[in-house]
Amino acid sequence: MKHQSPKRIIIVEDDNIIRNAFVTLIQQSGDYTVANAYSNAEAAIKNVKDDAPDICLMDIELPGMNGIEAIPKIKVLSPNTQVVVVTVYENDDLVFKALCEGASGYLTKNMPPQKLIDSLKELENGGAPMSTNIARMVVSSFHKNRQSPLTARELEVLELLSSGKSYSTIADQLFVDKETVKSHIKNIYLKLEVHSKAEAIEKAKKSKYI
Repeated sequence: MKHQSPKRIIIVEDDNIIRNAFVTLIQQSGDYTVANAYSNAEAAIKNVKDDAPDICLMDIELPGMNGIEAIPKIKVLSPNTQVVVVTVYENDDLVFKALCEGASGYLTKNMPPQKLIDSLKELENGGAPMSTNIARMVVSSFHKNRQSPLTARELEVLELLSSGKSYSTIADQLFVDKETVKSHIKNIYLKLEVHSKAEAIEKAKKSKYI
């Protein structure tokens, strides 16, 4: 019987330590080979045809083009490549954006090392690997009240506010400036007819908007 060659993987991760750790972990598994590892999306896209990866592990926050923008570009050039997001971000807007752009899975960097290898195997078997907290978020999103007067971005801001995030942190996480966050919060107060963060969170939770 002909021995099957190991699946080819590319890694797009700007943190040298994390990138090297992923390379070592994957190479040691024996079932996969790292075709290439990049610190930015542009280089990965430029070389994707030559790399011919079966799987691409993609960070979101990268210098230049972010990972979510890169997913469809990778898919156009290499349609059979399955892209799995590996990030620190856990907010549902980014999860759904990534999945809508063609990601086959969504993992968070705080996972145990073995989870990464298990996720690659799950992907090969037709699964859509997700960290437990991300899977729970996807399920809970279907339980929310879809009649919310708030936009998807306003809901996201409110979710982050309710988890105790500061305006600056929210701005960083959503790739916007602080003034944009303040503008969203002002609109949230108007639409929910409230005058404080606590009131907005309480009303949104009671109405199952978040």
